[in-house]
Amino acid sequence: MSLSKTEFGDFNLFTIETGDIKLDGGAMFGVVPKTLWSKGIEPDEKNRIPMTMRCLLVQSKSTKKIYLIDNGVGTKFNEKMMEIYQIDFSQKTLLGSLKHHGFTPEDITDVIFTHLHFDHCGGTTYFNKNGDIEFTFPNATYHVNERHWETATTPNAREKASFLRDNIQPLASSTSLNLVPDHHEFEPGLKTLVMNGHTIGQQLPVIESEKGTLVFVADLMPTHVHLPLPWVMGYDMYPTETLLEKKAFVNEASENNWFLFLEHDLFEEVITVKIKEGKYMVNQRLTLFDL
Repeated sequence: MSLSKTEFGDFNLFTIETGDIKLDGGAMFGVVPKTLWSKGIEPDEKNRIPMTMRCLLVQSKSTKKIYLIDNGVGTKFNEKMMEIYQIDFSQKTLLGSLKHHGFTPEDITDVIFTHLHFDHCGGTTYFNKNGDIEFTFPNATYHVNERHWETATTPNAREKASFLRDNIQPLASSTSLNLVPDHHEFEPGLKTLVMNGHTIGQQLPVIESEKGTLVFVADLMPTHVHLPLPWVMGYDMYPTETLLEKKAFVNEASENNWFLFLEHDLFEEVITVKIKEGKYMVNQRLTLFDL
């Protein structure tokens, strides 16, 4: 077993790096002018910003379950899509990261999806040598918020491009799919908060211990640069809802000194936040191993 685990109450936590990606900076910051957001993340010549797909493995000491929260974009993209999104597996891969920490895909008992956009669930399956789709984690139960599942399987025209058939259909056909209600508790110390601004039924895993509370923030706040309230993604289905959700969330996170695990931030893994003179600011910049 890897020595890089973080003990957090009844759980061992491991950062799972699945690869890097670039997305359009304008889309990532919505109505915020480029002159502002580019000070926080510098875009390339095509206006894309560097991001990552950082997942979290949660090993329960009491139930012996091994949960994987999200699993990146996966390997099913063709060369054109790889180029569009500048997918980079040269330093980070899902299977390589699991192996680094002493795990195999067969060890995963549960996969918790924050939501089913392609960069969060593509690693669930892969094309085998015959070109058929197989599950990466054959022994896992796959947990999706029940309202989000309805959204993912009957998407509106605007969100449809984020829900890829090769990702959704295998889950729909699987007997291991488990639809969970809002604010579901998987076991004591591991539950979810549900947000509906980015997409209906996005569930943020919350891990509690005597050290404090760690929240896997997913796309409520993809990077630390998105901390200011109006800095909401153009990808969000209901941006005004995100605005309200983020305000309530950051207020509580600041008051209780929550640790926020950032899925897409290439430069910051875990942060705490503070509110000073009405401004939302990063307080601490940490790694999972610092907890």
